[in-house]
Amino acid sequence: MAVKVKICGITNLSDALAAVAYGADALGFICAKTSPRFVTKDQIKQIISGLPPFVTTVGVFTEGTKDEIADTISYTGLSLIQLHGRFSSEIIDTFCHKAMQVVSLKNLDSHRARATLLDIGQNKIDSLDSDILFDVPSFPNTNMILAGGLTPENVQTVIAKVKPYAVDVCSGVEVSQGRNAVCGRKDPEKMRRFILNAKGVLG
Repeated sequence: MAVKVKICGITNLSDALAAVAYGADALGFICAKTSPRFVTKDQIKQIISGLPPFVTTVGVFTEGTKDEIADTISYTGLSLIQLHGRFSSEIIDTFCHKAMQVVSLKNLDSHRARATLLDIGQNKIDSLDSDILFDVPSFPNTNMILAGGLTPENVQTVIAKVKPYAVDVCSGVEVSQGRNAVCGRKDPEKMRRFILNAKGVLG
């Protein structure tokens, strides 16, 4: 089965539709106000309303109460949520049926959510011979999503060695940063190559 692909940090409908057209399985929306890729509930709702059916949409939260998260899900129509940071047991238990919990290599076994998103980081991704990464006992895992430092150039190598269920990319498919660059704007060609490369490894 081909690896699933999530394009995260979506900020506009044009990028969302391009990602879906190229074969993305899921789209991520940053709900953290401190992020330069932050999108409001109204923006998320508007983008989701313009998407075709069967596209999984994910809200990324770094904080928030149980009621605030539930309200965002209800208002926007998000399919799933991603918990990135320290959340109470009550919140994790409340949303565990539709949540991905972000973990690192240090706390890989501490999750209780439906799926685990392992954020490796740029340094580990670049060190493709690292025993720390490729001897992780949980891989391959049908609930494991790999993120951190992925690009169209390295995603094939990483998937072939790690064999995750899915991969998640954000900055690796954005327009190159420059004087007039807008953070969060996706590069269509980078998205196309990333998705094509990711799905061509194990499919």
